Amino acid sequence: MKKTSLILTAGLLLQLGTRVYATPSTQVWNPSTDIQAAGSVHLGVDNYFSLFDNDTKPYAFATDVGLTFGVLKNLELGFDFFEPSADPLQFNAKYGLPESGALPAFAVGGCNIGTKKDVTDYNILYGVAAKTFAPAGRISLGYYYGGNENLFLDENGEKSNTGIIATWDKAITDKIWAAVDYASGKSWYGNLSLGASYAFAPNTSVIFGYVIYNNDKINANNQFTTQLDINF
Repeated sequence: MKKTSLILTAGLLLQLGTRVYATPSTQVWNPSTDIQAAGSVHLGVDNYFSLFDNDTKPYAFATDVGLTFGVLKNLELGFDFFEPSADPLQFNAKYGLPESGALPAFAVGGCNIGTKKDVTDYNILYGVAAKTFAPAGRISLGYYYGGNENLFLDENGEKSNTGIIATWDKAITDKIWAAVDYASGKSWYGNLSLGASYAFAPNTSVIFGYVIYNNDKINANNQFTTQLDINF
């Protein structure tokens, strides 16, 4: 998932995971309050795959290749292609305001806006606020709602399409950033994510992270993630 603040400011469970996540500017997993700068373009290439127990429960998502555009001040729009996938196209959008004095940053948006009914139309809506507490880092708190409850079920078929999102993140140096994400819920979406990124150039960084899912009956295995981020 796309991490912009560091750059801008310093089928089958045993074969291929069916879940895909169309990403706005994010932390490791959760959406952030960061907005792509007006006139800029962001390229992201995200991969999620299991590292352990691959003899019995290999688990990988389709590779996400996405573009996010800063179309206006405080507004970004984007789309993602997930391959291999029968219905690869999904969309995302976000509007946000930066921190100002004692006021936190705010953002509202939507992601996983798919094109195939009951397959990719997760249609997640969210709101999130964030405040930096130097030198400890930034704390983000928010709420998400999965618009298609048929795609947010627990192992018993009960809907689990709402939850809390919480994140700590911090720029350790001008090149290194770290984050801890949490999303509640017993559907495929809920997890704890740990990650760090390294900026190889002022406009290029890579996140390395690990995703621990809340419900191992829905997600076959935990996953390692690599996320390449390039700003133009």
